Amino acid sequence: MTVKRQSLLREASHQTVAGGSAGLVEICLMHPLDVVKTRILGFYKGILPPILAETPKRAVKFLTFEQYKKILSYASLPSGVIFTVAGLGSGLTEAVVVNPFEVVKVSLQAQRNSFSEQPSTFAYASEMIRTQGFGLQGLNKGLTATLGRHGVFNMIYFGFYFNVKNMIPVNEDPAMEFLRKLGIGLLSGTIASCVNIPFDVAKSRIQGPQPKPGVIKYRTCFSTIKTIYREEGFFALYKGLVPKIMRLGPGGAVMLLVYEYSFAWLQENF
Repeated sequence: MTVKRQSLLREASHQTVAGGSAGLVEICLMHPLDVVKTRILGFYKGILPPILAETPKRAVKFLTFEQYKKILSYASLPSGVIFTVAGLGSGLTEAVVVNPFEVVKVSLQAQRNSFSEQPSTFAYASEMIRTQGFGLQGLNKGLTATLGRHGVFNMIYFGFYFNVKNMIPVNEDPAMEFLRKLGIGLLSGTIASCVNIPFDVAKSRIQGPQPKPGVIKYRTCFSTIKTIYREEGFFALYKGLVPKIMRLGPGGAVMLLVYEYSFAWLQENF
């Protein structure tokens, strides 16, 4: 029993480190795309906060995906269903973990133009907890939209990648095999971004500043999507799609590749 527990902990630690490495590499490679919109030089300015936030988030994403996949394997389900449902579970778990951080981040970003001096992230979060609490009106505002965003993304991201990868034969040439995985990963991130963006738009509206101060117009996920569709049209639900695809298409491919190769290396060497 002790040996089995040690084996499980070893595997989980490998998954956590590999997932964190995937997030770290993805941020380092893709961060300039977030910066190039406003400046040409200093591509890596401000990269530390995203690294500190995204590295553990990606570790949670991949660790929980692997654990859900292992649990579902006992149910004798088809592998395609296992990958998809494990991805959904991973996304929902990730959403619960990251939503408070998203609320604080979006709130601070909204204040950027109205205050010359901002409070620290910790100070702002503490003040929000004191005045608004942990609930859906406070630090967990927009949780349903975040669940939809991450749940749908990871369901398609993992489900598409592993199902399609298993359908296309492995290439014996390492370079071609790398390109095979890269292409499937790119498609995975792109398709997932296209499908989940209405939840992303709703999340931004709910967690961001309301149109009229003191009046909450955007309160719940699906009512927000309905309001946007009715007042602004279908394409308003896809605002920001192009930069999102540019970021998460290649970024998603990088994460999957780094995770797979680093996990395999850890399994062989530790």
